[in-house]
Amino acid sequence: MKQHETGNRRDLIEHRFRIAKEDLDTAELLLEAEQYRGANNRAYYSIYHTIDAILSIEEIAFKRHKDTLAYFNKQYVATEIFPHEMGRKIVKAEEIRHASDYDTFYVASKEITIQQIETAKQLFCLAVEYYERKCEEQLPLKRR
Repeated sequence: MKQHETGNRRDLIEHRFRIAKEDLDTAELLLEAEQYRGANNRAYYSIYHTIDAILSIEEIAFKRHKDTLAYFNKQYVATEIFPHEMGRKIVKAEEIRHASDYDTFYVASKEITIQQIETAKQLFCLAVEYYERKCEEQLPLKRR
């Protein structure tokens, strides 16, 4: 197993965004393959890793997903940094992922899966915009 490389906070944030984007891309591939249960899982994890990237700006991390989502909703959605509707969509995404992964009789539909992926895309775009604003405010950009 390869050792983790060390880096700064910005490296960590951008790494987590890359993971979120990879999960989103995988969700879209699974949707195209009509593998809706798997696509719901990857869409949720894209959402989770996007939130994890945002919390990394504050250097906040939680061991449990529910704590991560609760903190994000309290600090970012309730304060309207992110739209209220996004908070509801995140809760729905978690419920659908859970059903897709653990409910033997859950039938994942194409329509719901498309909604999950759209939520992941929307959150990802909003989060990247937020991160870019924060970079201008507090995290000096690397000039390449």
